Amino acid sequence: MEEAINEKEREIEYFCTRLLLREQPVAGDLRQIMTAQKMIVDMERIGDQAADIAEITTFMGGSRVKSDIHIADMAAAAIKMLTDSVDSFVQGNVEKAYHVIESDDIVDDLFEKVKSELLALILEDSSTGGECLDLLMIAKYLERIGDHAVNIAEAVVYSITGM
Repeated sequence: MEEAINEKEREIEYFCTRLLLREQPVAGDLRQIMTAQKMIVDMERIGDQAADIAEITTFMGGSRVKSDIHIADMAAAAIKMLTDSVDSFVQGNVEKAYHVIESDDIVDDLFEKVKSELLALILEDSSTGGECLDLLMIAKYLERIGDHAVNIAEAVVYSITGM
């Protein structure tokens, strides 16, 4: 689906450019178009990171690592941040955008927890090292997805408030 995401990015860029040239928007309309252009860059990067996560998981096979690693919690938090950041744009909801920005600490804290858990597992059983490194990469991609959701939310705040 990576190529489909890239194609959608190009379509939205073209549409925004066409709006800028044909309609010559001002103030709030211009901020909204600029926000859409900023959002698509982050959305494309999120698509790349999701593809990287999918690629890693296809090579992992059966997991030997304990199930109490907080990666599922990280994934749920990052997905919620992303969904809420896009919803805040669609709904014009600055409070929801601010909530996404505040939620970044949750994902960052979970990332630190996952790192610690994986390090403890490697120290306990070095044969899990490869899988733990894969899980750490996935956790880092999830942390970056949260950062991209924050970028989107910050663009939404600017779109609505002008600041």
